[in-house]
Amino acid sequence: MGSDKHVSLAGIMGFPVTPFDDNDYVNEKAFEANVQFLLNNGLDSVFVCAGSGEFQSLDIQEYERLVTVGVSVVAGKVPVFAGAGGNLKEAVERAQLAERVGANGLLLLPPYLIIPEQEGLYQYYRTIAQSTELPVIIYQRDNAVFTLGTLEKLANLPNVIGFKDGLGNFELNIEFVQSIGSKLQWMNGMPLAELTMPAYNALGFHSYSSAISNYIPQVSRKYYESLIGGDQASLQAIYREVILPIHRIRQLRKGYAVSLIKAGMDIVGLPVGLQVRSPLVKVEREHYVQLESIIKKSIDLIAATNNV
Repeated sequence: MGSDKHVSLAGIMGFPVTPFDDNDYVNEKAFEANVQFLLNNGLDSVFVCAGSGEFQSLDIQEYERLVTVGVSVVAGKVPVFAGAGGNLKEAVERAQLAERVGANGLLLLPPYLIIPEQEGLYQYYRTIAQSTELPVIIYQRDNAVFTLGTLEKLANLPNVIGFKDGLGNFELNIEFVQSIGSKLQWMNGMPLAELTMPAYNALGFHSYSSAISNYIPQVSRKYYESLIGGDQASLQAIYREVILPIHRIRQLRKGYAVSLIKAGMDIVGLPVGLQVRSPLVKVEREHYVQLESIIKKSIDLIAATNNV
């Protein structure tokens, strides 16, 4: 797609995991099943090798295989974005690799550990963006927090098309959207983004990354339709029975943002397994059982709301 500013970031964005077998090898067949599941359930884009995909623990060969498989499975039906970030030289290498194997865009993750000055942050993202013709999305979170001036400079680069927020500073987001406007597309990238999407949607963020779409995509779809359609009764039921209970489990252990997704997928019968790479830890049995109960309730809830 080159530097096409018109790649759409609307709707629900799917973030597949990276499945590992008991010997810590990437399970490509399980990854294919994950991507196909997202595609079958109407996700509007697919982001491979990003946060949910344990980007930080993949070597370059694993990265190449996963992006290649993702592109192959999706087969042009929706945009496929690949994650790139961390070490600057490796980020450039992976950005260019993703372009070569057919990805449609990049999600640029923060630099490794450093809390940089704004000029350093600008140079980091500019260097990666200018190393490729792919459309890129800037990701704000953790140690990558922008001022308006820095984001405006990045928005002027020809292939920067979007901004994903994982920080949750609403004063800052209002300043960004009101000042930069339609020059960028705005994504809610908060943990369990459904939790905050009503507030983000009101600001002009019209897409979000949905972790739960990996195992209960029907809930994410019903949630989004209820939000856009103003169906407050359905929204409240989904919050009460699904979103808030899952959120409470996620907060119990660090790293559950990833490992809880794999637990949910295991519960619904997707073959990804529960293995994660250190420093992440697997979901504890007690929490697995709690999630299982929530998923059962969610399926009943969607059936009930669809029959109203």
